[in-house]
Amino acid sequence: MAGAGTKAQFGFSSGNSRRAHATGALDAEKLRRIGRLVRLARVMDTAIRIPGVGIRFGADSILGLLPVVGDASGALIGVFIINEARRLGLPNDKLLKMAGNIGADAVLGSVPLLGDVFDVYFKSHRRNVQMILDHFGVSREQAMRASR
Repeated sequence: MAGAGTKAQFGFSSGNSRRAHATGALDAEKLRRIGRLVRLARVMDTAIRIPGVGIRFGADSILGLLPVVGDASGALIGVFIINEARRLGLPNDKLLKMAGNIGADAVLGSVPLLGDVFDVYFKSHRRNVQMILDHFGVSREQAMRASR
């Protein structure tokens, strides 16, 4: 269980500490795991930026160019993120929304050419990780610092 000192260490404000307590104590190990998910979502959805245009894409968009195998591998990474969210203690309604994001990404992303464009803009992994961050009241930066 994380004590008050741990909450202050990770920068929870008084408003967020009540929320963190209500959703389960967020100890250093959970924060480290969330940080790993933030990094994974970045690699999958926004690791590469096109200069001048500012469009970002990641491994999910590149893998999506491979018929069937690419979209399936992106969905598999998404299932891993959902499983981690379950292990962290997210409620079932949020897990279901996360599964819907992955399902939409897999189904719509499998449409030839249009699906590849969809993959660049939808970013299901980042959406799902943001749901985890919002649930615990943690910023991306806090999670990334903890996972170093």
